[in-house]
Amino acid sequence: MPALVFDCDGVLADTERHGHLPAFNQTFKEFGLPVRWSDREYAEKVKVGGGKERMKTLLTPEFIAAAGLPSDSDALDEQIARWHRRKTEVYTGIIQSGTIPPRPGVRRIAAEADAAGWTLAVASTSAEPAVRSVLELAAGPGLAARFAVFAGDIVPRKKPAPDIYLYAVDRLGLGATGTVVIEDSRNGLRSALDAGLGCVVTPSAYTGEEDFSGALLVVSSLGDPADSADPTDPARKEITTEVLSDPLGADPRPFVRLADLEFLLSAAPGAK
Repeated sequence: MPALVFDCDGVLADTERHGHLPAFNQTFKEFGLPVRWSDREYAEKVKVGGGKERMKTLLTPEFIAAAGLPSDSDALDEQIARWHRRKTEVYTGIIQSGTIPPRPGVRRIAAEADAAGWTLAVASTSAEPAVRSVLELAAGPGLAARFAVFAGDIVPRKKPAPDIYLYAVDRLGLGATGTVVIEDSRNGLRSALDAGLGCVVTPSAYTGEEDFSGALLVVSSLGDPADSADPTDPARKEITTEVLSDPLGADPRPFVRLADLEFLLSAAPGAK
């Protein structure tokens, strides 16, 4: 059977601006570090895959001296690990507070895929506890339990390297031509493509201007009819899909459905 593999941040929920950024800055404050990332600065940081890796971009000689940090590389790695553990705790609390809504269509299309016997997975370079918290938010606890989760430091290289998707495909025994990935960024798209996987892109807060050449489809969101919208939203508004790039002619309007993903798998270059 086919497989549907989601990235986490920006795909399951638009978490970077209102989740990760404040969690980083609160962590910096708690540890007395002389830095607070602005929204503009963080828009550049998100291009670095992995939270610890983003923190390591701080470690210039000037910052190390200003923060009173050790110069030994092992000691610095221990400091980064401490900061990142606390940042993950803060971030998970933000997600569990329910202030960040899931992205439209994620729960609906995952439920369709599960009912049709598809394999469901999340492949992310974020910390696993954070990924699981966002997955439960987006899919609900019952459906979330149907997902395989591949996250964190289980591969040596973070996106845009293909490692996390190659690992997921191998562990699940999937075929590349039967797997579709949903991503939100150029780095994620590159990761999926270099793993030989077809990719649909739903841009998020910081990625709308990126180059998504090579994607099977680029849409504003998966969309939701009013009766399938976020059940925590009392307004239950209909959210239609805006098609941004559709090289294979899927035309998934007004909402992306499982049949559209099946079409993309069959029409993708290299499909059998």
